[in-house]
Amino acid sequence: MKILVVEDNHDLALSTQEFLLREGYICEISASYTETVEKLSIFTYDCVLLDIMLPDGNGLEVLDMMKSEHQNTNILITSAKNSLDDKITGLEGGADDYLTKPYHLSELNARIRTIYRRKTLQGSALLRFNELELNTNTFEAFVNGQLLDLTRKEFDLLLYFIINKNRVLSRQAIATHLWGDYTDDLSNFDFVYQHVKNLRKKISQAGGNDYVTTVYGMGYKFNANETGK
Repeated sequence: MKILVVEDNHDLALSTQEFLLREGYICEISASYTETVEKLSIFTYDCVLLDIMLPDGNGLEVLDMMKSEHQNTNILITSAKNSLDDKITGLEGGADDYLTKPYHLSELNARIRTIYRRKTLQGSALLRFNELELNTNTFEAFVNGQLLDLTRKEFDLLLYFIINKNRVLSRQAIATHLWGDYTDDLSNFDFVYQHVKNLRKKISQAGGNDYVTTVYGMGYKFNANETGK
């Protein structure tokens, strides 16, 4: 999961990022309204941790912008302001949850996972597609009940494919989703090919169907209608 932490408190932003990285997330930081709007216009995120009070603007204005542009991103407002009006405004404006600072990082993680399950996985930690089953709590994947020996990146790649089944995903989109925004400056994405190849091989060796097709010149597609080639 790829997360943007919008927080102008440098120490809090770094501690939150370090914690989320240890939990296996891809995590970027933004310290201002201007930087946040720029990042959201260029990159996509699974979840945005959005502070209300920013040095050059208001987090609620970021929320309004995201909703007006129909960005399908989970939004968790984090603010030291324990104002009922702000909480109501944020939730009615489209935020998925509201967490008042200071908070425990373990609670933040639980809130993020709950939002993701509710919006993306229909409230369940288990994602099933034909013979494939993924457990997003334990990061385990199975083929007909047989546990696959996947790396964390391979698990995240398979989850990304299934959630976006029947959509063409460019190698750059896959790289950015799994490794972060810095990949935007890379000259090639050959490492994506190797990860896709390894994932397909492990699924096939376990007796699963190969749903991933190569769309030449564009990227990859998880074809839910037939096996891949």
